[in-house]
Amino acid sequence: MSKDLFENVCNEKLFSEVFKKYSENLHNFIYYKYGDHINPRDQVQEAFIKLWKNCKKVPITKAKSFLFTIANNLTLNEIKHNKVKLNYQLQSGSQKNKTEENPQYILEEKEYFEKYQRALAKLTEPQRVAFLMNRAEGKKHKEIAALLGISRKAVEKRIYGALEKLRKEIEGI
Repeated sequence: MSKDLFENVCNEKLFSEVFKKYSENLHNFIYYKYGDHINPRDQVQEAFIKLWKNCKKVPITKAKSFLFTIANNLTLNEIKHNKVKLNYQLQSGSQKNKTEENPQYILEEKEYFEKYQRALAKLTEPQRVAFLMNRAEGKKHKEIAALLGISRKAVEKRIYGALEKLRKEIEGI
């Protein structure tokens, strides 16, 4: 074998041997150090991609330390990135809650819900049942007709009648 073969890992056969020799150990290193939530397989794959891209610069004797250093750094970068994402989610979530916790908003929501409940109570029983099955449960007119044993047109008439009454009772629907 030539001297060049042992100077770097650019030879595919040599690179394959390095992969077989170190990939499992590298995976276990990342898994035991950081856990499964980081997905150690991805980190191992990325480390070997970086090794291949830098194969002319990395001698075979330094391949193992290169792989472990790169995998460790990639994992630390991903953890930092996840922290940034988490902080952003927490900040945007707290801002969202601040707008919903506005006392004016809470009062209006409560008043609207009470109006809605009173308006529902004023509907006839068949209208209320058909309306709630459609709007609250998400059932289609055909399903409601089959469940209630009535025609599809009767279901439509009940729902649209309920909507008309609700519009009259509650402003802004």
